[in-house]
Amino acid sequence: MARLMPSRPARPATAPGGGPGAGTGTGADIVALFVPGDRVITRAYDPDHHTRVPRYVRGHVGEVVEVQGTWPLPDDRAQGAAAPWVEPVYTVRFAAAELWGTGDHEVTVDLWQSYLAPAPPVRADTEEHLS
Repeated sequence: MARLMPSRPARPATAPGGGPGAGTGTGADIVALFVPGDRVITRAYDPDHHTRVPRYVRGHVGEVVEVQGTWPLPDDRAQGAAAPWVEPVYTVRFAAAELWGTGDHEVTVDLWQSYLAPAPPVRADTEEHLS
């Protein structure tokens, strides 16, 4: 089975002035692609290695609540990468009904940028996702 990984834009693996350690460096050269209020969809992939994307959010639409800063990608760290990829981490809110088809509460998950993509537009009259 082929290993499926989300694509990553070319950029340094570590932030300037710091290293690959959690929370180190300024992150000045790493651009957050999303801002609070953006609708995002989690990439629906099933890697053959560790990932911090819970299965219950894969392929679902949520809303960015907060940008947490830049952190090393845990997938890379778990695989022993000498210089883990560093990228923005977002708190993303999902409606329980979006995840499980029922419930009126929300679930928040911290997700790395490479796990996310912009969500498809929503038709205002029906709130259905456009293809």
